[in-house]
Amino acid sequence: MSIIELFKHLLESPSVTPEDGGIFDFLERYLDGFTFIRIDREGVKNLFAYRRFSEGKHLCFAGHVDVVPAGDGWSSDPFVVSEKGGFIYARGAQDMKSGVAAFVQALKEAESFEGTLSLLLTSDEEGPAKFGTIEVLKYLAKHDLLPDAVVVAEPTCEERFGDAIKVGRRGSINGVIEIIGKQGHAAYPEKAINPVHQIAPLLSTVAGAYLDEGDEYFAPSQIVITDIRAGIETTNVSPGKLKMMFNVRNSTRTDQEKIRAFIDAQLCGIEYTLTLDQSAHPFVTDVSTLIVRTLRESIVDVCGITPKNSTAGGTSDARFVAAYGIDVVEFGVINDTIHAPNERTSIAEVESLYAVFKKLIHNFGTISFSKRS
Repeated sequence: MSIIELFKHLLESPSVTPEDGGIFDFLERYLDGFTFIRIDREGVKNLFAYRRFSEGKHLCFAGHVDVVPAGDGWSSDPFVVSEKGGFIYARGAQDMKSGVAAFVQALKEAESFEGTLSLLLTSDEEGPAKFGTIEVLKYLAKHDLLPDAVVVAEPTCEERFGDAIKVGRRGSINGVIEIIGKQGHAAYPEKAINPVHQIAPLLSTVAGAYLDEGDEYFAPSQIVITDIRAGIETTNVSPGKLKMMFNVRNSTRTDQEKIRAFIDAQLCGIEYTLTLDQSAHPFVTDVSTLIVRTLRESIVDVCGITPKNSTAGGTSDARFVAAYGIDVVEFGVINDTIHAPNERTSIAEVESLYAVFKKLIHNFGTISFSKRS
């Protein structure tokens, strides 16, 4: 089976979260010489497979086979491959069955390696992600199988294949502010405390506020207001309470305490409550580590361009890997149609990604290595 045949097979295996579409059973038949471990939890399917060639370093490729629901607006069946103009259309084409196909084929064809090669796949990255990669990593830690370096094949490129890798991810902090006022008749504003009037002159200092200046890898952390609501939908009653929700995609320079101090300063003198919840923590991988250097060199060899280091975008399962102190980097096809109708990627990109991963395996497997190289 060629890389493109494999890619099409994965695309036509419906795997909306938390289903794997039979992909894991297929991979157990497809990958010769690997040892397979199924780590299924709470309806989520997870697969870890490894092949130990010799003593030495352990390189793992990770990702997810689940996809978001197709939604409306497709020009063709989202779970039947459509090929047009050098592009392949189907749900998951970019996010991220292109990446899975590329590293599965590269692993299948690996004939030698100084150490261990493995893959880690889950069917619950697009969903709550509570019983996916997290549970696999717990298992690997318990059984002394944690890798030294991980490549997550999420779509990372921006304008041209090979132009960006992700060496980290921003965190995500959700906030809810409730301003406590006093409900009253709109005709007697002096007898009420209107929380809308309280927040209105302050909103421009809170909405869009930057909490840090960013750095070499991270954009500034910014408060993004996502919802404001108050009142009982009538014109003659002043509201007694206002609820405002926001999100901060935070760098390593901003945390919950910094957000709380900022809100306290802005809303001084107003009665309110603030609830903060961190759904993802920021991280950055040292760009001098072996996996980042080797991936970069492999991209240059195949694509002829040097990728930039990025931390843009949302979250990924790489955050769970980083929490174990493992060097982790992300690289995949162009990201411009993920989760959208008519999701697509080019045949050339998939073939190039496969070539990059083959070269990475070869290069990484022949370079001297230390645990923190």
